[in-house]
Amino acid sequence: MRPTRRIAGALAPALLCLALLAPCAAAAQGVFIPRFFDPGRRIEKPELGAGRKLRIVTDDDYPPFHFLAPDGTLAGFNVDLARAVCEELAVTCTIQARRWDTVADAVTQGEADAAFASLAITEALKRRVEFSLPYYRTPARFVINDGKRHADPTPEAWAGLSVAVEARTAHEAYLKTFFPSLDIRPYATAASARAAIRSGAVDALFGDGVSLALWLNGADSGGCCRFSGGPFTESRWFGEGVGVALPKGDPTLKRAVDWALHQLARKGVTAELYLKYFPVGFY
Repeated sequence: MRPTRRIAGALAPALLCLALLAPCAAAAQGVFIPRFFDPGRRIEKPELGAGRKLRIVTDDDYPPFHFLAPDGTLAGFNVDLARAVCEELAVTCTIQARRWDTVADAVTQGEADAAFASLAITEALKRRVEFSLPYYRTPARFVINDGKRHADPTPEAWAGLSVAVEARTAHEAYLKTFFPSLDIRPYATAASARAAIRSGAVDALFGDGVSLALWLNGADSGGCCRFSGGPFTESRWFGEGVGVALPKGDPTLKRAVDWALHQLARKGVTAELYLKYFPVGFY
């Protein structure tokens, strides 16, 4: 899963709570946030063994998830989350940057114990690696021009409105299935669909929520637009989410990472990282 690149995040002011695979909920100051970890769920902490060291791989060219800071150190949402997991487990970790298309190979070939690299949980990858519980999902969202006012998007309220969408994607298929009353306008690329809403050529845009959040927060959008309605999270269309890739055959490590992710969400650490790196939240 690789949305728009080369857009850095910034610190946002509010706190929020996340819970695993539960619906979205409104947080303080009206911020709408994802819930990924169920606070009622109980995950026992397994013992990894004294002296266990974890080799973690990520990428360095996908801000704000992972990138090189001006001083040359690795930074980003995934990098900070990996460090927090290591601290929670009280284990020593090394984090190494690799080319993104090789991070899964590093795990399968025994060169790494975990990959924190925004790897989508897909059937193809599940045949090669074990995944932790998902620590975020990628919802679909509608975007409208900031100067226009529309009711929240429903097939009835938006009947006849023109909506840009990247052609031959799950987002186009979703619109055709659930919003057939819209004037659906497929564009060859996501960039051209975004240009259409920025110029006012269409009434709305529908697409990947993470990519759109980064675009809205970046210079390319020119402050034109904002999210409207949603999020839309149906896994059949938009996937099972993103998890930590782990070696097969090590159930103790998987339970340990799942436990650490749950603890970080319960303590609000994951929430702080979400707000730090996504000032325009994708939920």
